[in-house]
Amino acid sequence: MKPEEMKNPLTREGWQRIAEEHRQLLEVERPRIVENMATAAAEGDRSENAEYIYSRKRMREIDKRLRYLTGLLKDAQIIDPRNIRSDRIEFGATFVIEDEEGQTREWTIVGVGESDADQGTISWKSPLARAVWGKKVGQVVTVHRPVGDADYEIIDIHYAGRRVE
Repeated sequence: MKPEEMKNPLTREGWQRIAEEHRQLLEVERPRIVENMATAAAEGDRSENAEYIYSRKRMREIDKRLRYLTGLLKDAQIIDPRNIRSDRIEFGATFVIEDEEGQTREWTIVGVGESDADQGTISWKSPLARAVWGKKVGQVVTVHRPVGDADYEIIDIHYAGRRVE
């Protein structure tokens, strides 16, 4: 599938994580903060009430995060990498690249809200994902980065543990 054909792709695991965070914020965190605000407001002068001020700030943060998560979940296109039969890098692919110094790194392409570089996942909109999209094992790609371009060779591709030949 081409990137321009995707609207809001997520893996099933990513969708579940995002949906659970949304539920937790909406059903647990937000009601707790509303209760804290009401209790703090009942104590009198709100302008000097640290608990009330903190609760209002936290409520804005929660509401902002809920809007973001709602946007991710709205019209989400769930893609299961186990169903992909491609020899090229697409959404859900796990691939290994090697840089010019011989260092290797493994990455998995996932949805925007589920990427975590520390866990080896990158957004399908990231510069690296865009550079490798549609490429095969053995191809060299150039990634345009703020600190300068870097060349990488694709040395392995697999989908949910199924190796690409």
